[in-house]
Amino acid sequence: MRTPALFVLLALSLGATAGEIDRTTALQVMQQPDAVLIDVRTAEEFAEGALPGARRIETPDLAQRIGNIAPDKDTPVVLYCRSGRRSSAAQEVLERLGYSQVINAGGYDQLAAILQRN
Repeated sequence: MRTPALFVLLALSLGATAGEIDRTTALQVMQQPDAVLIDVRTAEEFAEGALPGARRIETPDLAQRIGNIAPDKDTPVVLYCRSGRRSSAAQEVLERLGYSQVINAGGYDQLAAILQRN
């Protein structure tokens, strides 16, 4: 009986893993002056609206361009897209490159709505 309880405690202590949307942490990290906000949507989506300060880099270009934006791999990086799927893929790319503080913030519409309320 102790093994399932231990497993649950361990799972809860690990927090979000790659691919999971962690909007609460993303919103907190976005307040840090050194945080980098990256929108991985298409140019058309970005033109329809984007979060203030966001830089647009589509996921296929991320590995090539991230070093110019965040050369320090300990820089907090917040990613978002339309639904969270592309930002999840981008998170995995950055983590494979060794970035240690990468947060998938999920979808633009949800983030924009929360920021408007605050």
